[in-house]
Amino acid sequence: MKKGKESKPHIGIFGRRNNGKSSLINDLANQEIAIVSDVAGTTTDPVKKSFEITGFGPVILIDTAGIDDEGELGQKRINKTFDAIKLVDLAILVIANNKIADFELELIKKFKQYETPFFIIHNKSDIEHITNESIQIITKNFNTDFIEYSTIKGSKFNDLEKIIELIKKTIPESSYKLNSLIGDIVSYGDIVLLITPIDIEAPEGRLILPQVQAIRDILDNDCVAIVLKEREVDAFLKKTGIKPKLAITDSQILLKADASVPKDIPLTGFSVVLARLKGDFENYLKGTPKISELKNGDRILLLESCSHQVSCDDIGRVKIPRWLLNFTGKKLEFDVVSGLDNLERDIREYALVIQCGGCMITKKQIINRLKPAIDADIPVTNYGMAIAWVQGIYKRAIEPFVNNSEDKNTDYL
Repeated sequence: MKKGKESKPHIGIFGRRNNGKSSLINDLANQEIAIVSDVAGTTTDPVKKSFEITGFGPVILIDTAGIDDEGELGQKRINKTFDAIKLVDLAILVIANNKIADFELELIKKFKQYETPFFIIHNKSDIEHITNESIQIITKNFNTDFIEYSTIKGSKFNDLEKIIELIKKTIPESSYKLNSLIGDIVSYGDIVLLITPIDIEAPEGRLILPQVQAIRDILDNDCVAIVLKEREVDAFLKKTGIKPKLAITDSQILLKADASVPKDIPLTGFSVVLARLKGDFENYLKGTPKISELKNGDRILLLESCSHQVSCDDIGRVKIPRWLLNFTGKKLEFDVVSGLDNLERDIREYALVIQCGGCMITKKQIINRLKPAIDADIPVTNYGMAIAWVQGIYKRAIEPFVNNSEDKNTDYL
C-alpha cells in the first residue's frame, strides 16, 4: 500500500549533545537538514525529514535533542526526546568517546519499554576508536549491533553503506510492509462497493485518505471498485442486479448502509478496516463491548491522530460523544487529544479510550499510543467499531474479519 508522509517508517537518532547526531542525519539524507554546531544543545525540538533509501523505500528521519541537556529548558527538550521514542520504528543510538553510562542506559531502557529495535553507532571513530570494553558492554548487555563511524569525509570510517545495511537489517518488516486491507477477503475479479458520503467533512475536490487507500487496495488485489454516495445504493443494486463481494462505508452512515445493503452481502466500515490493519484489533474486540458498562461520571478519551479544522459535525468531538450519551443514557465526560500530543490527565482517569482509524500515522505509533491504557487495563476501541456498537450493527461490521481471522474466533460476535 502507498503510504502518506507520516505513515512511512520512522527512524529516530538519539544520544548525548555534540555526539554528531545532526551530522549523521545530514550524511544519510545527503543534504543539510539539521543544524550542525560545536555548541552542545543546538538541536531543540525533534526535527523530521523524509529521505529515500535506495532499494528500500522512503523513511522519516527524526533528529532529537541531546539526552544530557541541562536546565529547566533542557529537561523539556529531554522529555520531547523520550516522547519521540514512541513515534519511531527504529532507534539509532549515537555514542562517542566510548561513553556508555546512565544517559545511554536510560535511552535503552525506553527503547525496550516500547519494544523499539535499535543499534549503536560509535561516532567520531577517526578521533577515538571504540574500545574492547565498550564492545563487551554492548554485546553482553544490549544484544544489539554496533558500528564505528565518522562524519568526516575521506575518513575510512565514513561508510554510509554499512549504516544503510544495518538499518535494513534491524528495522522491523511490519513498519514498511503493510498487509492488504481486504486481500484475505476478496479474490480476483470480485466487486467491492464503496459507499462514500460527500458531506461537510469531505475535503473539497477529493476523497478522504481511507477511501483512497481502499480503492488502491482493491485494485492491487485485481478486483473491481464501485464508488457511490449513500443515496445511490438502493437504485444501483436494484437496477444492476450486481451482488458485491463486500461493501465498505463511512462509519458515520453505517446504520443507513445497513438498511440499504442486503444482509447476504458483508458490510463494514473504512475505520473498521483500518482498525484491523493498523490498530490493536484484538484489544479493540475486547474493549468495544465495555461501552455498555459505562457509568455516570465516567470520562472517555478520544484520540485523533491528525490535526484538522473542527466542524459542527466533527466525528470525534461532536458525533461520537452524542451517540455515546444517547446510547448509554449516562452522564459522561469527554476529552479529545489531536495529533500525537501528550495527555493532560493520567490515563487511569479514563473508563474508555477510543482511537481513530489512524490513516495518517504508523501502526507502531498507534500501538504505543494505546499502550498506557492497555497496561492500565483500560478498555480501548476504535471510532468505527464504537459507532457500530452504539448503532446496533457491531456484529455485522466485524464479522468479515473475525470469520476470516487465523483462529476463526467468533467469541466477539
